[in-house]
Amino acid sequence: MPHLKKKKLLKNRSNNITVFEHQVVRLGDEFIDEVTGKKCLFDEKVLAGFQSFYGDKGVPYFSLINKGVKFCEYVGVLKVGNTTIEILPKADKNENAKSWRKVLIGMLQAVGNFNIHAPSNSALFLKTNSILELYFELYIRELEYLLHRGLVKKYRKTEGNNTALKGSIQFAKHIQHNTVHQERFYINYTTYDAEHQLHFILYKALCLLNRINTNPALSSRLGALSLNFPEMPDLNVSDALFDKIQYNRKTESYKNAVEIARLLLLNYHPDFSRGANDVLALMFDMNLLWEQFVYASLRKNKESDTEIVAQTTKYFWKSKTGGTSKMRPDILIKRRGKPNIVLDAKWKNIKGANPSPEDLRQMYTYLNYYQAQKVALIYPGSTSSFSSGQYYRTDSDDLSDKNCSIITLSVIKDISLWQKAIATEINEWSDLN
Repeated sequence: MPHLKKKKLLKNRSNNITVFEHQVVRLGDEFIDEVTGKKCLFDEKVLAGFQSFYGDKGVPYFSLINKGVKFCEYVGVLKVGNTTIEILPKADKNENAKSWRKVLIGMLQAVGNFNIHAPSNSALFLKTNSILELYFELYIRELEYLLHRGLVKKYRKTEGNNTALKGSIQFAKHIQHNTVHQERFYINYTTYDAEHQLHFILYKALCLLNRINTNPALSSRLGALSLNFPEMPDLNVSDALFDKIQYNRKTESYKNAVEIARLLLLNYHPDFSRGANDVLALMFDMNLLWEQFVYASLRKNKESDTEIVAQTTKYFWKSKTGGTSKMRPDILIKRRGKPNIVLDAKWKNIKGANPSPEDLRQMYTYLNYYQAQKVALIYPGSTSSFSSGQYYRTDSDDLSDKNCSIITLSVIKDISLWQKAIATEINEWSDLN
């Protein structure tokens, strides 16, 4: 029997496909599953799942092409039915999936996407075969942590029939329900137990993992959690539900688990028509992630007399009807006694070419509105370098004293070293005349 069980688990194991951002995948393309070493096929069933998920309105993660899909600047994981497609970033010619997966996980960790209560997560990252299973593992760890601490209980109002008289009797309903059963009382009373909204959310996410997990290594731990976590009523989840959650001293430890549950539940799209092409989309905009990563790197390694601010908004236009338009650079650096510096991070390898006119016009506006002495566009690349160019004067064909720099930062697989290198490169550039 154990042998048969093992065979069944292997049969149910998800097919794993790894691609890179902006890659095109067509019907019939073959991939090697890193977990099993076997060939995986991008077949009609998987394509149908993508087409169903795309629908009439479309999604930002990919576009449909003839007999295939083209991925965009989003990275992460798309689980379509029993096939897991991992989309990794790539800023140079290196197509080593393990290396880029480590980079992506490190960047997500650096910007705060992987806050967990476990004392060390280094072994976790080394063992993980995909970002999807990493999130599953993180959620399992958080639930195990909460169960070990003991689930928080809360007071709640309960109403119903009871054989013991406690709380307040609801006379109208008591007469309605208990004309025959005079041994019962319809009462309203207070109960102190673990049945509250936070546990409803965690239990719903646990049920989701039990449904979509195909990794045998996680199945036993999910089974143990299902036995130990009390069964809860179902609830409808939405952004509004999570936005209303308020934590206190007793429930602060739930924050990480609830955030992972939010990510899983709100990005799960069940296939009600067939049931075989459920989609879980854990995707991240690489431009936004790069911006947050550069900001986090500068904050982590900043000097004492420097203030680093993200997304500082200024108004620059107002219509007569009252509408306004804003500008919001990625990073504003304020140094004591020195002019401001504005940085904008763009996740694209320009390979020595000039920045787009749109990006240069945007930086020219920042120069004027933020009283900045220096502005720069930050790109990833194969090597680290910086160069600059001058803007023309508005009243002649002569060059002005205003310039915009282009800073290219090479990717370092060790995230901590990469963050230090980013801060060093930008500080060296900012100190130049």
